[in-house]
Amino acid sequence: MTPSGEWRLAIHDELASTQDSVLAAAQAGEPGGLAVLARRQTAGRGTQGRGWTSPDGNLFLSVLLRPAGPARDLPRWGLLAGVALADAAAATLPPGAGLRLKWPNDLLLDGAKCAGILAQGGVSPDGGIEWLVLGIGVNLAVAPPLPDRPTASFAGAGIAAPEPVAFAHHLLARIGHWCALGLPAAREAWLAHGPVPDAPLRVRQGAALQEGRFAGLDEDGRLLLATAAGMIAVAAGELAG
Repeated sequence: MTPSGEWRLAIHDELASTQDSVLAAAQAGEPGGLAVLARRQTAGRGTQGRGWTSPDGNLFLSVLLRPAGPARDLPRWGLLAGVALADAAAATLPPGAGLRLKWPNDLLLDGAKCAGILAQGGVSPDGGIEWLVLGIGVNLAVAPPLPDRPTASFAGAGIAAPEPVAFAHHLLARIGHWCALGLPAAREAWLAHGPVPDAPLRVRQGAALQEGRFAGLDEDGRLLLATAAGMIAVAAGELAG
């Protein structure tokens, strides 16, 4: 894995998208450990093909990993990134800040979205992970509004907005830390940061909406949902609300 001391951080005043920049590097054979930060993005994007508003002062960072393991592990790497992000946020925000991870890719502050993760991976011919790109956006200074959910920023929690490059270094160190500990440890840490057991959840999968109660994560990082019809494991979807 990539220890925290081996990151190669490239800083740009402006890019269209850090994610697209690192995806191109991954597909061109760049070794793992590359991290690209932009102070501004002109075409940032999040999950589900959504745009990602990119005001000055927020974090826009994408990193390249080349972990060993089967392609089925790819979703678990997004959870690992979430745990690292929660660690970095907890060390920056005031003690007792209401941080929670929302499956599969958001960090909440007092119930409002303050960060998101976009995980994309390539699969080798033998079914292994060829590359993994983690795009991480954090509302350090500004909380751009969203039409379907509340948003929050670190600055809104009563602190001076962290400088993006300084926060990126801290975050990269935490990613390196969890890479060294491995996916099973990251899964357990995610559960400690995730929804409380038995919390009511609604999962949107396309036009379908599945309701149930949080029953943890399985070994592959799938969301376990206790429903009226029994236990189901959700591999992909989005929590509503």
